[in-house]
Amino acid sequence: MSYDLTGKLVAKYDTVQRTATFKTREFVIEKTEDIGGRMITNYAKFQCVQDKTTMPDRFNTGETVKVHFNIKGTKWEKNGQINYITNLDAWRMESVNLQQAENTAGDTAPAYTASDIPASPDDLPF
Repeated sequence: MSYDLTGKLVAKYDTVQRTATFKTREFVIEKTEDIGGRMITNYAKFQCVQDKTTMPDRFNTGETVKVHFNIKGTKWEKNGQINYITNLDAWRMESVNLQQAENTAGDTAPAYTASDIPASPDDLPF
């Protein structure tokens, strides 16, 4: 299952070569939402791997982007201790035009005008 998040790119980190054949890179998205009249800011750190590590290079810090990602979890055990690690694995990023995003945000329901509403119940089509 994939997810997406739109927000401001606030940090890009260097690529880390984990093994001879595996590399990762992290970046952070800031998401601010108005929840009941109160502005709440959250930060999500994403990971991209292998050939996707160059993906953040196309974007500037401060730019609004949409990140498509999968949630992956790992169980890690060492010296009898168990730990669980969750990664947000980004596989696609795209630039977002803020004005376009605001204009389409309310497009989920059709817009009606006063002329669309029947004058009386007898004018209903059923």
